[in-house]
Amino acid sequence: MTRHVLTDAQWAIIEPFCLGKATDPGQTGRDPRLFMEAVLWIVRTGAQWRELPVEFGKWNSVFKRFRRWVKADAFYSMFRTLAEDADFEYAMIDGSIVKVHRSGQGAKGGPQSQAIGRSRGGMTTKIVALTDALGNLVDFRLLPGQAHDLRGVPELIDKLAADHLLADRAFDADWLRTALTERSIAPVIPPKSNRRFPAEFDKETYKWRHLIENYFGKLKENRGIAMRSCKTDQSLKAFISLAASISQLR
Repeated sequence: MTRHVLTDAQWAIIEPFCLGKATDPGQTGRDPRLFMEAVLWIVRTGAQWRELPVEFGKWNSVFKRFRRWVKADAFYSMFRTLAEDADFEYAMIDGSIVKVHRSGQGAKGGPQSQAIGRSRGGMTTKIVALTDALGNLVDFRLLPGQAHDLRGVPELIDKLAADHLLADRAFDADWLRTALTERSIAPVIPPKSNRRFPAEFDKETYKWRHLIENYFGKLKENRGIAMRSCKTDQSLKAFISLAASISQLR
């Protein structure tokens, strides 16, 4: 039997977010817990949907159900709700590259419209993530691999209320420092080496930035994310959202 992931306690928290409950309008979904386990299996293994073990049901039916959830943004909505109880003594922001598998290419609209671009590592997608002081994911944006990390920042900090924001020197931009200072958020960002008048930063607080790097490592343990085997950015967004939700419940 294929290993399942969800404990009874985790399922009790996740179940209210599922589509197709008896109280929802329309058709009631069959065995939502098994469906969630099927999606988690795909996220963990990075396998094609056709390879889904038969115990989860017909792969095409599971895939079509997954796409309905993706279009309804159900996975991301669940993740964002579970992330509301964040510890914002300080926040951290960083970007990380995932290489796009061959099976993850070829969607309609071309690679750029699916957050895929050509960087030094080939065809890649960039995940720009915001975490709280405990290193838990709060929000994220997907960009083409060659895009600068700063492109994903404005939306991520739009409603941020934290004491400090930790980031590496790639985020050393005057507009970002000004935006943070105006909102009483202290930037903890090392200055770039070409700065004529480098800004000071709290080196002791900056040491905690390793937590966001650790989080990326944990996120990429899921092969469906690390090798981006899904064609659309919405599906990748759903994969990340589901993995992050389960991580928060552990």
